[in-house]
Amino acid sequence: MGASALLNLLFDDWETPAKIRFVSLLYAAGGALAFPVGLFLARLVSLGRHWQVALAAAFVCLLATTIGLTGGLFALHYRSYYAQWHEPALTVAWSVQFVHTVATAFYQFIVLGIRLYFPLGFIALALASIWFARQQR
Repeated sequence: MGASALLNLLFDDWETPAKIRFVSLLYAAGGALAFPVGLFLARLVSLGRHWQVALAAAFVCLLATTIGLTGGLFALHYRSYYAQWHEPALTVAWSVQFVHTVATAFYQFIVLGIRLYFPLGFIALALASIWFARQQR
């Protein structure tokens, strides 16, 4: 996932090398955290079923966990930037600000960040799903 983001950002001639490095590492960390979680969830869903179910389970679980965990890391970084303008921690106003900041970060990640997974991330997802389905036979 990090390689997919890196190539997309390099081809787009995006920002500065430091920002490209940061975003690539964010995507790599999200993918690395999501892989074992996605495989675990796929095993739970496809336990004792046909290989087609294992393939679909791996595809959906790996996709959801990769997007979710990478988006979560992005949301934490986003939240750390805006924390300086938020109310003191654990107050009602802070809770509202926290929820809205994280929701906004996820929205921006979905709108702007998903494109960095194509085409390499999608290919890696398909290959990992096929590998998982073959292991389950």
